[in-house]
Amino acid sequence: MQEHEYTETQGTQTAATLAGKYLTFGLGQEEYGIGILKIKEIIGMMPINELPQTPPFIKGVINLRGKVIPITDLRMKFGLDSMDYTDRTCIIVVEMEKDSRSLVMGLVVDAVSEVANIKSEEIEMTPHLGLQEQIDFVQGMAKLDSGVKILLDIDRVLGGEQVSGLKEMF
Repeated sequence: MQEHEYTETQGTQTAATLAGKYLTFGLGQEEYGIGILKIKEIIGMMPINELPQTPPFIKGVINLRGKVIPITDLRMKFGLDSMDYTDRTCIIVVEMEKDSRSLVMGLVVDAVSEVANIKSEEIEMTPHLGLQEQIDFVQGMAKLDSGVKILLDIDRVLGGEQVSGLKEMF
């Protein structure tokens, strides 16, 4: 009984630290959010130069104002069916951190929705499904009037080996 109370308190404290502004975007039928402080910019789709011997979700690189940026297709990373890019498809340029190093990366998403100000009382922590290692990049679920948004820890979306390999290249 006492352990259960501690877990609830711990969850509330974590929800409080997650509160803030999020850029929300769609992938398939789901809506996701990334903390606004991780976002560098949003750009339209542009030609992507493929890289050999990379996982399928690493689409390649783009040249963004003289800087080479690796591009990840979040649809493919999350195991969704691939689809043709549309005029709403865009690239969210984020700054990820791993092992005290940063990496600027582009994330292909179906469409950007809005910037939402999410309060702690609107956040539920990630349910324990016995898959924690596989979904440790999900910070929580925001219950908003517009629907449920899955809040992502962008630093954990790509596994350590994949990010380390990209950091060596860029």
